[in-house]
Amino acid sequence: MERADRNFAELLQELRVTQTGVQILFAFLLTLAFTQRFPSLDTVQRATYVTTLLLAMLAAALFTAPAALHRALFQKNVKPAIVRISSRLATVGLAVLALAFTGSVLLVVDVSLGRATGVAAGAGTLLVCVGLWRVLPWAARRAVVRADRRGAPGPEPPDRPR
Repeated sequence: MERADRNFAELLQELRVTQTGVQILFAFLLTLAFTQRFPSLDTVQRATYVTTLLLAMLAAALFTAPAALHRALFQKNVKPAIVRISSRLATVGLAVLALAFTGSVLLVVDVSLGRATGVAAGAGTLLVCVGLWRVLPWAARRAVVRADRRGAPGPEPPDRPR
């Protein structure tokens, strides 16, 4: 149970960091519809805007769901399940957030520099998020597993004189 408490506390700390960014993105997107330039957006830009706004809302909901889940199941002796479910919610939230970042960059660059540049910037954003949030952790996990199989690395032997 102590392990579940510790894991949940770490997860909540991770969510606090992520949630702030999501809230800022969501607030930014909410204000865009009230700018003078918004009526001049074409159909694709408006669809990108609405999709991105909804993705940001979904990411915010996914990142706050663990708190609601914990509140609903508080003192029911199911903390390991809360941690497991909350971790899955956070993982899905990161995927949705990557899409919201992609859509935001696509929209802003499309409006600023043109559609082709916007698509390229959006694709680059998605690649960065996937690389840092999925590929890097996967590679690090593989490296740790390989190191564990070989045994914990000890100190390097001193250089021998030649």
